[in-house]
Amino acid sequence: MKTETIQELSFMIILHAGNARSSAFEAIVAAKRGEADEAAAKLKEADAAFLDAHKLQTELLQEEARGTTSDMSVLLVHAQDHLMTAMTVKELAVEMIDMITRLNRLEETT
Repeated sequence: MKTETIQELSFMIILHAGNARSSAFEAIVAAKRGEADEAAAKLKEADAAFLDAHKLQTELLQEEARGTTSDMSVLLVHAQDHLMTAMTVKELAVEMIDMITRLNRLEETT
């Protein structure tokens, strides 16, 4: 795999990871406003962006497994960092939304 192709895929991973991260944060904001459906929709958007990023990541991993590429670029490491950070944000968003929802229910009953 050419260096340019690795760079292109790395930028696409960064793009999709950033979109997923943004959607996860937007889900938290929606939950804080009491908009459960909007929060769920934003989490679905995050999942779709993660799927796109994972497809690209899998392509890179398969190429490396075939031995067609062994170049490790700082850009690719940066892309992986963005993806893992975004995944953590999304996991935390799910937990926060659950807590916010429970808190809202408690406040409604008091």
